[in-house]
Amino acid sequence: MKKIVLASGNKGKLAEFAHMLADFNIEVIPQNAFNVSEAVEDGLSFVENAIIKARHAAKATGLPAIADDSGLEVDALQGAPGIYSARYSGADATAKSNYQKLLTTLGQTPAPRTARFQCVLVYMRHALDPTPIICQAAWEGEIAFEAIGEHGHGYDPVFIPRGFRQSAAELTGDEKNQLSHRGKALQLLLEAFRQQGIID
Repeated sequence: MKKIVLASGNKGKLAEFAHMLADFNIEVIPQNAFNVSEAVEDGLSFVENAIIKARHAAKATGLPAIADDSGLEVDALQGAPGIYSARYSGADATAKSNYQKLLTTLGQTPAPRTARFQCVLVYMRHALDPTPIICQAAWEGEIAFEAIGEHGHGYDPVFIPRGFRQSAAELTGDEKNQLSHRGKALQLLLEAFRQQGIID
C-alpha cells in the first residue's frame, strides 16, 4: 500500500482524502502522526501556501505529500476571508467563531451574497520536487443569513451551494464529495495520478 502524508491534522480533511483514495490502495496519514510541526503559511495565495505545506511535510517525513489550501471568497468582501479563512476571527479561531464573524461582517448585505469555496491541492513526490502536481477547483454558492445544519466543517453551515436551498452542512458526505471544491480538486488530482502512472 502506497503511503502519502497529508500536510494537515484536520480530521475532516483527513476523512475526505482517506475516503476518496482508499479504492486506489493509498493510505493517507496525517502529518501529526509523525509529529510534524505546522508549516509557516506566509504565502499570499492558496497555491503558495499549499506548496509550502506540502514541501514541509515531505521534507519532515521523507514521504510524498499532499497539501490542501482552501478557503472561502465572499464577493461583497472583496474576496475575504480568502487565504485567512481558517483564522478569520483571530489566533484562537474556531469554525463557529469564524462563520459568526462572517455573518456579523456581512450584516444585512442583501442577497445574493455570492461566494465560493476555493481549493488548491498540491502533490509533491519529495521535498525537492521541481514539478509538483497542482489542481484547483471552486464551489459556487452564496452566504446564508444564519447558520444551518450539523454536518461538514468550517463555513459549511453558512454556505448555500448554487442550485440548493440547504446549506453545505445539511448535505450527506457523498453529496458533498461530489459537489465540493475539495471533491472536484481531488478528482482532478486522481486524473493527474492516472496520467503519471501513480495509480492505475
